[in-house]
Amino acid sequence: MIKPDFDLSGKVAVVTGGGGVLGSNVGGGLLRAGAKVLITDISKKKLEEKHTALSPLGELSSTVCDVLDIESLQEVLNRVVGDWGRIDILVNAAGGNMPGATLPPDKSIFDMKIEDFRRVNELNLDGTVLPCMVFGKAMAVTGKGSIINISSMAADSAITRVPGYSAAKSGINIFTKWLAVELASKFSDKIRVNAIAPGFFIGDQNRAVLLNPDGSYTERSEKILARTPMKRFGDISELNGIVRFLCSDEASFITGAVIPVDGGFSAFSGV
Repeated sequence: MIKPDFDLSGKVAVVTGGGGVLGSNVGGGLLRAGAKVLITDISKKKLEEKHTALSPLGELSSTVCDVLDIESLQEVLNRVVGDWGRIDILVNAAGGNMPGATLPPDKSIFDMKIEDFRRVNELNLDGTVLPCMVFGKAMAVTGKGSIINISSMAADSAITRVPGYSAAKSGINIFTKWLAVELASKFSDKIRVNAIAPGFFIGDQNRAVLLNPDGSYTERSEKILARTPMKRFGDISELNGIVRFLCSDEASFITGAVIPVDGGFSAFSGV
């Protein structure tokens, strides 16, 4: 019997930030592909809501976790291994931005709140590095696994207003490549580390920036679409195909890659 493309039946996945839009979407995609999935989030309320929504899709577990706390991450690993025997997939979807590290049009870098800048870097970069250390160590023991980090178009070129987020995601890009080399050369060629770089999607965090109260596009949206050859925003579900592919055996020779999912934004010069 030929298995469907990107089949993940029997694989065990952990998705951090599973209470958010991106993390829950990815978790749902992995469940549909046949994986057993544990989603984590620091917010119990968000986690419970997403667990209820996703549980009909497959074998799902969830637990509150702070990705900046090694002990909290270790407890999640112990639970996964205790319940399902191993971990095959880690998706680091925890992250986000903060108002103080985002600059409105009438402000400059000199108005930025440095504490928020640091917190954004900690949440996104440290919140990726620490889970990689905990769950990646378990993969090093078994000699196989796939780690997927979340980058951004903000790491590809200078996008105005988001200095903290841009710096953090740029750090994730080089860490992804570094860790791919580290794990493949020192432990196993069957442990792979990649990242996806989403383009522009309208979600709860950026809705007010991209849409006017009447639902029309803001000036910022018009600038984005002018640089996007497909002339549209993405749908969050359009991330699922590349995530499933990178987690599957079909991607067995791909590691250290940062793959854009952006409608051509990163390829277009604007001319």
